[in-house]
Amino acid sequence: MVMDKTELEDVLNELEKYRGRQTELITVYVPAGQNIYSVVDQLEAEKSTAKNIKSTATRKNVGDALDKVARQLKSYKKTPENGVAIFCGNISKNEGQQDLQLWEILPPMPLKTRIYRCDKEFITQPLREMLEVDEVFGLLVMDRKDAAIGMLEGKSIELLQKMTSGVPSKVRAGGQSSQRFHRITEGLTKEFYKRVAEEMKKIFFEMPKLKGILVGGPIPTKDEFLDEEYLPTKLREKVIGVIDLGDADESGLKELVAKSREILANQEIIKEQKILEKFFETLGEKPDMAVYKEDDLRKALQYGAVNTLILSKNLDKNIARELKEMAENINANVEVVSTETKEGEQFFNISGMGGLLRFKI
Repeated sequence: MVMDKTELEDVLNELEKYRGRQTELITVYVPAGQNIYSVVDQLEAEKSTAKNIKSTATRKNVGDALDKVARQLKSYKKTPENGVAIFCGNISKNEGQQDLQLWEILPPMPLKTRIYRCDKEFITQPLREMLEVDEVFGLLVMDRKDAAIGMLEGKSIELLQKMTSGVPSKVRAGGQSSQRFHRITEGLTKEFYKRVAEEMKKIFFEMPKLKGILVGGPIPTKDEFLDEEYLPTKLREKVIGVIDLGDADESGLKELVAKSREILANQEIIKEQKILEKFFETLGEKPDMAVYKEDDLRKALQYGAVNTLILSKNLDKNIARELKEMAENINANVEVVSTETKEGEQFFNISGMGGLLRFKI
């Protein structure tokens, strides 16, 4: 069964805890499209090499692990669509005892790297990279006095930089003419815009995963900043939304994301909120078309009535795995949600599991 990112992260966290006494932990990656039997042949050749290991215990552990991995690969008629990663080795904490364990991972994305490694630790980096967020959005909220630069990565909104212009308030110091005061404030404002643009360039210009930039603020300020082309062309072309806002601080960043729902429709945080909003709305308006108690959910899955299974990332892993298998057997959609949003926390508090139904049961 192909792992989702949540399951993959759990397994990788476990694998990364183990250390071999000698170089006896085996990592095998069979990339998508690779002939799986050529990898089996390689492992058979490695078994001959392993016979030269001086330590009797290490020689046995490596040989047994290679046998176990080869048997597992032979169980496939062909390489899985996304490839397969297998980890095997003696993880016993007691010297002289053997606890030979094997982990098999069908990754959520195609493996591109072929690896055979016998080491003191398992090689997890190629799979770890699959967990990284594919898209990042730059955030800027500003008025003439303040600016906040942030980043939306997955569900996390991070404040990266706060800036102040030094532009005085509209109350003038005594004796200053209106024109002179205006020149001073305009000059300070333009310098502020330049500093903001320079900071944006410093943060985002070379960011490979930058999907887009959202800009928020009162009507004159943000439009002046963008229209007068303070930002480099590369970053201006990344601006995907310009939103009217009042706040130019950390709360403004959150408001900017909230008001960009349509723009960020495919972004993880918005997708999660929409799934849970639909679940709670259905539960309130059509309670016979949504379930959240474990017994009711299992019954609905057994009847093939579940259209979308929703699982909290914090749900017990064994229960989550069982429910996911049941859902996949009836071709139901499976959505895993975090507790990092208000809706996600509320969902976890009622049970951490739920289903939107195809028909009443």
